[in-house]
Amino acid sequence: MTTKHRAWPAIALTAAVALVGCGTTEAPKKETDARSTLTVTDARGKKVKLDGPAKRVVGTEWNVVESLITLGVDPVGVADVKGYKAYDTAAPLPAGVKDIGTRGEPSIDTVAALKPDLIVATTDLSDAAVKQLSEVAPLIVVRSADASRQIDQMTDNVKLVAEATGTEDKAEAQIAAFRKKLAEGRKELTAAGLDGEKVAFADGWQEGSQVSVRPYVKGSLLADVNTELGLVSPWGMKGDKAYGLAATDVEGLTKVGDARFVYIANDSDGGDPFADGLKDNAVWKSLPFVKKGEAHRLPDGIWMFGGTASTTQYVDALVDALTK
Repeated sequence: MTTKHRAWPAIALTAAVALVGCGTTEAPKKETDARSTLTVTDARGKKVKLDGPAKRVVGTEWNVVESLITLGVDPVGVADVKGYKAYDTAAPLPAGVKDIGTRGEPSIDTVAALKPDLIVATTDLSDAAVKQLSEVAPLIVVRSADASRQIDQMTDNVKLVAEATGTEDKAEAQIAAFRKKLAEGRKELTAAGLDGEKVAFADGWQEGSQVSVRPYVKGSLLADVNTELGLVSPWGMKGDKAYGLAATDVEGLTKVGDARFVYIANDSDGGDPFADGLKDNAVWKSLPFVKKGEAHRLPDGIWMFGGTASTTQYVDALVDALTK
């Protein structure tokens, strides 16, 4: 995996954004038997039996790792620890957590050596890897994303992780705090006269002199969050069915008109693809939001596909950028 791809979910290993999720959107179900075992139904509709709330948990994708930490369950194994630390700062990893390999290809032997009582994966992980990991320990799968109901999917995932770890009360508190943050953010933006303001969110990367842009259009998690904040997306293009992501270049930025432009970059990727990569580009310099100083880079380490912690962090950063 090249550096620029660390900011993508594990399935997005090329510039293509045709990401496919699978599974059910039904609320997870829980059953208990006389021996106090726990059975949860995951995104595949598969019933997974545990010997009780899981304590030693391995996470193969950063959103589930974030949820575990937020719920007070320190994972014993995490895929791509270095990448997580760079891209998801909302829920810092505990000391000593074991790196189990890449998100797309976790090491089965490393996971087995940790003797987990639960592995949490997403629908982005290959069926072959899921099968192998299922032979190591009980494994539940959460649906990675759903462009038809992104925020609800995110909270469903938190609830499923909470059911498997016996932290349902903490999950409800986290979700309630996130909803409160949305309401507070919308109130702040309205007070600043920004209700209904057009805001285009994107990220991007640079290869040589070419800058590729990835718009977060209707159906992406952050676009849906922006909508809840009373903002309007000016992107006219259609995104993929899982993540709500599209693809364009600097010319495509001319189509957002007088909207404000907000993006996330990461210094670990080698710099800012917009402010640095396009600083001498005539099209970039002609854009209304550039001329008006309305191109806002949010702080590094806000995970764009995360859980309640990351989305709360995003709301704070966005409101601050638009109102300062």
